[in-house]
Amino acid sequence: MNSKSLNKSTVLLMAISAAIVVANINYIQPIEADIAQQFNLPNAVIGAVAMLTQLGYAFGLLLIVPMGDIMNRRMLIMRLLVLAIISALLAFVAPNIWVYALASLLIGITSVAPQVIIPYAGFLAPRNQRGQVLGNVLSGLLVGVLLSRTVSGVLASYLPWQMVYLIAAILIAGLWLVLWRKLPHDPVTTHTTNYKAMIQTVPQLVKRYPVLRASAVNGFVLFGVSNIFWATLVFYLQHQYGWGSREAGLLALLGVTGVLAAPLIGRLADRFRPRTIIGLGLVLSTLAYVVFWLSGTHLVGLIIGIVILDLGTQFGQVANQTRIQSIDVHASSRFNSVFMFGYFMGGALGSFCGNVLWDLAGWNGVCGLAVVVLMIGFYAHFVHYPRVVTRQAQY
Repeated sequence: MNSKSLNKSTVLLMAISAAIVVANINYIQPIEADIAQQFNLPNAVIGAVAMLTQLGYAFGLLLIVPMGDIMNRRMLIMRLLVLAIISALLAFVAPNIWVYALASLLIGITSVAPQVIIPYAGFLAPRNQRGQVLGNVLSGLLVGVLLSRTVSGVLASYLPWQMVYLIAAILIAGLWLVLWRKLPHDPVTTHTTNYKAMIQTVPQLVKRYPVLRASAVNGFVLFGVSNIFWATLVFYLQHQYGWGSREAGLLALLGVTGVLAAPLIGRLADRFRPRTIIGLGLVLSTLAYVVFWLSGTHLVGLIIGIVILDLGTQFGQVANQTRIQSIDVHASSRFNSVFMFGYFMGGALGSFCGNVLWDLAGWNGVCGLAVVVLMIGFYAHFVHYPRVVTRQAQY
């Protein structure tokens, strides 16, 4: 695909598409308390429902995203958007927690379209512009993650929380109409590898590349401790300040530091070994929880901790993506699937366990859990995988 086929407006459209769709998986976090009150449920149960969204996304990454290697990616994206609309509408009309839980799982599974859009943008881009194009689309993804919590929290403070999902469905429907007209057609329409054979190669890649396993573990830890915080923040704000979903959503705007820092982190990962940058991400995330633990009762301490935590998460995300995409370009979609599967499995368990520890031990329990998970991450990164990663030491 030449540069005329992928102009600046198309790249912008892909970035906006990634933002709108990925937002679906984070809408639940600032409104967990509202949902718990609506269905008269304890916080731990709502934490389990939030976990279903992350689990759905993880399995969508593992089982759906690799299909982009064997089928028309434009049609795959369009079909996923239709399913995402249906899932959001199901959450909107859910009469009880069981239907809402099912909708949450389906929202996770059907919201993986951005992970198809990103490699598709890289495929369509001219070789000498590929890095720039991918950076722009990834920025859209980060903005979607950032604004989703804010939009959800603010809307739920003025409207019933169900309206968040109705508005999401309307946005995706409008996006579908625009993409149907504007998204470039996939020039690759035939593939010799079938789905079963392609999926069977994924475990082989995991076994073959220790650096891929290391990245998946790092992603599990860093996104896990990030979600431990964001899943419990609204309960902490209620307990400490009497605040609700609106304030939790507004605090999420502090994540703009990660969006602004992403290009710099990418340059650092190019200049230094990505492994070094990942280690720095672990250090920053640990420092964030030390701040939460010692100064989280003060708003300034909470704000500083959020900024540091988001930077730590982005250091790990960008550096891990840099090194796995450098292994073998012919399997980049499957590498991305494995890494993001580990990433969101960590997020799912972080959401659930964070809520459980909040009920059992409050803020001290939440911070203690995160520190324990981070210690496991330090061991894996600095002790275990240096012995395993040999021929791939440059990563």
